[in-house]
Amino acid sequence: MSGIKNIFAGRWGIIGVGIVIGILAPLLQKWGNPGNMGVCVACFERDIAGALGLHRVDLVQYIRPEIVGFVLGSLAAAYLFKEYRSRLGSAPIVRFVLGVFAMIGALVFLGCPWRAALRLAGGDGNAILGLLGLIFGIWIGTLFLKGGFNLGRTQQTHHTAGWMLPLFMVGLLLLMLFFPQVTGEAKSGVLFYSVKGPGSMHAPLAVSLVVGLLIGFIAQRSRFCTMGAIRDFVLFRQMHLLSGFMALIITAFVVNFILGQFKPGFEGQPVAHTMHIWNFLGMALSGLAFCLAGGCPGRQLFLAGEGDGDAAIFVMGMIAGAGIAHNFGMASSATGVGPYGIPAVGIGFAVCLFIGLTMRKSIT
Repeated sequence: MSGIKNIFAGRWGIIGVGIVIGILAPLLQKWGNPGNMGVCVACFERDIAGALGLHRVDLVQYIRPEIVGFVLGSLAAAYLFKEYRSRLGSAPIVRFVLGVFAMIGALVFLGCPWRAALRLAGGDGNAILGLLGLIFGIWIGTLFLKGGFNLGRTQQTHHTAGWMLPLFMVGLLLLMLFFPQVTGEAKSGVLFYSVKGPGSMHAPLAVSLVVGLLIGFIAQRSRFCTMGAIRDFVLFRQMHLLSGFMALIITAFVVNFILGQFKPGFEGQPVAHTMHIWNFLGMALSGLAFCLAGGCPGRQLFLAGEGDGDAAIFVMGMIAGAGIAHNFGMASSATGVGPYGIPAVGIGFAVCLFIGLTMRKSIT
């Protein structure tokens, strides 16, 4: 056990994790997931929100098994290596709000950091603006971290609290099994299903779940985090996490090229728009929110799997944020930013800056 742990914890371990994700994500696209969306935590949580009826955009409604797998794979790894520890208590409402605005920013851009990397690896030039925005937002967040920003201390609690999000994910999986999609039907029992659009495009359930479990397991071992990769480089010039992120992009590019999925350009990219300022600012908002909350959306799922109730609150904030974004016209589409997406980004920055400025303590 310790040998495996050491392999994943080292530099070549994190690079290996990036390579594995870089292979599996394009394959998921080949097996049925939407274009340049083999894995997108924000988009997949948005689809889950739609499947539960939190929004009624019929193009993006589907319980994504990959998200379930991320949490349960991390849970399995944490228990196997005796790292499961239930903890919570650090500014839960703030974390929820950060999750909401992280999702709003991601849906203005149309993707989380994972998808920004995969969009770039698939040839989507618009992802360059998104990644630059992500870096800018995280850079702002690091200024607050240097100034003493802190969401407070967590404390150990009952195992039950740490199990809440994993049990929620088990419930989602059971709903899929008890209320499977009926061909051509938009609703099955309590769940909504897309019959067209990105939500109707998905790899087989078992394949998606197994891939999610594998990624969740190895990501928990390696502490893989896209936001942390940029934050650590900006703050400490450390390349450990960044090497894994770069390995993901390079590997996904190679696999996309081999599979014939690499299509360079800005126009006509799948589930993307060319409003460059808002690609930049949408992801900048998300990057700032991720930095203040302490992890990218994938990392929050992995942390929740190992018992972190604060990360679970952030995850639920993102799912709620998806409903808010679509119900109030904030989310983008292939035609551009939604009618209220631009003011939503402005409000999001105001809220995140307020949080960053006021939740500081002396570091003397």
